Amino acid sequence: MPRTQTRRRFLTTLSLAGAAGVVRAPALFAAERSLETTSVRLGRKSLVFCEAPLQAAGELLRAEGFTDMRYVDIGGTKGLMPLMTPTISAIVRGNVDFALSFAMLFLPAIDAGVPITVLAGVHVGCFEFFARDGIRSIAELKGKSVGLKASPPGLLTLMAADVGLDPANDIHWVTEPSAQTLDLFAEGKIDAFLGFPPEPQELRARHAGQVILNTAVDHPWSQYFCCVLAGNRDYIRKYPVATKRVIRAFLKATDLCAAEPARVARSLVVGGSIEQYDYALQTLNDVPYNNWREFDAEDTIRFYALRMREAGFIRSTPQKIIAEGTDLRFLDELKRELKA
Repeated sequence: MPRTQTRRRFLTTLSLAGAAGVVRAPALFAAERSLETTSVRLGRKSLVFCEAPLQAAGELLRAEGFTDMRYVDIGGTKGLMPLMTPTISAIVRGNVDFALSFAMLFLPAIDAGVPITVLAGVHVGCFEFFARDGIRSIAELKGKSVGLKASPPGLLTLMAADVGLDPANDIHWVTEPSAQTLDLFAEGKIDAFLGFPPEPQELRARHAGQVILNTAVDHPWSQYFCCVLAGNRDYIRKYPVATKRVIRAFLKATDLCAAEPARVARSLVVGGSIEQYDYALQTLNDVPYNNWREFDAEDTIRFYALRMREAGFIRSTPQKIIAEGTDLRFLDELKRELKA
């Protein structure tokens, strides 16, 4: 990495740490055991604005005692194992220790016995569903063309089934690459599009369509976490103290996103993660980063597991998914320690 880029990232994370008042190690360290390892690798995807806590966690992890903290860029779909997104594949293969992703994406892998563990909910809703004028609800998508980011259309399938549609037969799915489907919708060539930041911001800037569902505010989706933190099972079992401190840094970073959205947005631009400050600020203002204490991560997994089982995406019961694919004891401890 060029020297200037390294220095820029250092100054960015140092600024964030100063804003959070966490440059010094927390006093509660005295009651904790020493770190088993001072190394941690975080998976990072490019241009995923709602994952701002990932960037904001950098110097917070240093304050937790980590001296070898690395961001690892997560690649595309080439060479992926079955049932795995790039994020899950990177964790399972040992390329990264922790990463953020949409909660329901972890469930097929857990169902298949993949050694990955969900540790905490980070924030609620960042998906927005846009439709052309004249379409006011998901139920009105019967016979319409819908653009989405990937196949199979997991979240959209659950949304359609939730209002009584037959997702396989009632909707024409357009599964071109995300940028192409966004353009198709903006140009009026398809009827609806589901996206997450910065895509909703781009569509608003282009005055394209209207939002008919926002998972940050519309029930039932707004009652459950969107992005969750997950980790490599071997790392978690081998390094429980380090795992707890990683989670604590992420939760503090999430609080920082809620308390200082403009500062975090600037840091994303200065740090080179994104280029569009206005889109980043919109995302940080729109996504609820302030509710990880109140929402229930286990309930989120149960909610999606039940619906995914009904839709045929997984075979395991929600209870089995929770038992085999989550470890929320660290989160429970941190909720008590980090009371507002």
